[in-house]
Amino acid sequence: MGVKRVWSTTGVVVLTGALLLTSAPLASADQVRDAQWPLSVYDAEKVWKTAEGAGVTVAVVDSGVDASHPDLAGQVLSGKDFTGSGNPHEDDDGHGTAMASLIAGHGHGSGGSAGVMGLAPKAKILPVRAYVTEDKIDTQSWVAGVRYAVDQGASVINLSLGDSRAYPGSKAAKAIAYAQEHDVVVVSATGNDGGTVTYPAALPGVVAVSAVDKGLNFWSKSNTGNVTVAAPGVETAQADPTTNSGYAVADGTSGSAAYVSAIVALLRSKYPDLTAGQIVNRLIKSASFLNNKGRTAPDEELGYGIARPGTALTMDIPKGSKEGPLAKGSSSTSTNSAAGSDDNDSTSQAAKKKKKSSSGSLLLIVGIAAAVLVIGGILFAVLRSRRNGGNGGPGSGGGTPPHGTGYPPQPPTGYQQYPNTAPNQGHAAPPGQFPQHPNPYAQQPPHQGQ
Repeated sequence: MGVKRVWSTTGVVVLTGALLLTSAPLASADQVRDAQWPLSVYDAEKVWKTAEGAGVTVAVVDSGVDASHPDLAGQVLSGKDFTGSGNPHEDDDGHGTAMASLIAGHGHGSGGSAGVMGLAPKAKILPVRAYVTEDKIDTQSWVAGVRYAVDQGASVINLSLGDSRAYPGSKAAKAIAYAQEHDVVVVSATGNDGGTVTYPAALPGVVAVSAVDKGLNFWSKSNTGNVTVAAPGVETAQADPTTNSGYAVADGTSGSAAYVSAIVALLRSKYPDLTAGQIVNRLIKSASFLNNKGRTAPDEELGYGIARPGTALTMDIPKGSKEGPLAKGSSSTSTNSAAGSDDNDSTSQAAKKKKKSSSGSLLLIVGIAAAVLVIGGILFAVLRSRRNGGNGGPGSGGGTPPHGTGYPPQPPTGYQQYPNTAPNQGHAAPPGQFPQHPNPYAQQPPHQGQ
């Protein structure tokens, strides 16, 4: 199949009276809010004291966003429809509305206590309706939507979708590059079939997000490989205009991508002077493996760790280079810098040291080789002189050099001079094997909400 939708509503269950256990037709406000476990994990109330996403526009390129949903009223901009129907606020599928609610939902009722609260409740949503369903996706429509979102001033683009036609060099890849060239952070879901990370998440510079469950453990259906960070994506309560209650609980990396888009919106709100690359730098360096012991970044399942909004907003992290650590893809992220170091400076210094070391090594090798040649020549002359001086004459000894002449024995064919050298040293990882690198980012203690 040429295209594949990364659908967050895999195994969707409508929220009912007792949250999945009774047949009551409507979910109460308390039940919906209580079901939003990611808000508790992230200690959202504390996070919102620092930033709420004000002044940031997040484009949701999806099935449309229902602007009339009570949890999104006033948050949804005009947007544009690329399906031909002409109404970006129409969402027959419900997926786009669900993603928007996780990003910028503000709830409703007294004090916003009812319904879904997004992680960046004061961010604005730019609805970009493309032709996407659970089974089909029109590449041209969402690609046009990405360019539109950039031109409309969105600083974050959420792509909770997968499309195999978004391979490097394609029109889709060029649209993503267009966004990145215009200082936009592009966030995408990794996929839900347990395979390898799908496009466009696999494209260089895209923030590829996998999912974790309530225990902050990797969700087994998340695709793996070139993952950037992980976020909550299992049993997440979200708005859904296609259900009787207006809400649903869903599993999938679509939801985790939406949460990371919200975190990016928080960062762009607090740090408006940082480039997209520098925002991603904060996102990555503040991530942690938390209770996932024994992992080394970049991990093929969790990338650089679970994204943490509180820590990302408050941690002392130098700006780093304008291009950010994902400029050439997360697998090429610098492994030289520790948390709190400047990527640009450390990378430059490492390059200088490497160049200096290489030059010194070359000079040493040349010097040793020259010395061997000189010593060999002297020994040869001495031996020849002795032979010509009456010790059997020329050719004595059958032409075999005597022991101790300074000529090292030649190793047999296939001889490994350094038997302790690690396999594949200096070579790319075998196809399908994710390259492992030392973790460049010091992980923080496992405190939730930080």
